Amino acid sequence: MYEPIRTKSVHSTLARTPSSDFPHRSREEELDIQLAGHLAALLAVTDELRVLAPSDDLDAAAERLAAQLSRLRGGVTPSRASATPPMSHLDALHQRAHALAGRALVVAASRADTAAAILSAQRMDAHAEAAEPRELAAR
Repeated sequence: MYEPIRTKSVHSTLARTPSSDFPHRSREEELDIQLAGHLAALLAVTDELRVLAPSDDLDAAAERLAAQLSRLRGGVTPSRASATPPMSHLDALHQRAHALAGRALVVAASRADTAAAILSAQRMDAHAEAAEPRELAAR
């Protein structure tokens, strides 16, 4: 009814492996990577919005996002979106940008990055305002 295990446990061999065999990142490094990913996605959406509805606010936001990304990535300049999305996606882009800014805000707050948190909160407000007038006009 019971047959004993004849092979060594994978867990016991991993437990004996010295920690220097594989790289570890600190919590701070992991949060930097997460925050950079969220800000990069927000920058891509911001660039798409700039194509559809150019404004000084979006231009300034894109530059600030690029600066934060460059800081987080050790001076590496972020790639920028250049595709032209259809006009019908403007509301969806604002909603997506709002959600991405919210995610960036959560990570920035957890790593106590005040500059990125303020920028993320400002972008959330801007995208909420941009989507609001269309919703009211549709009623």
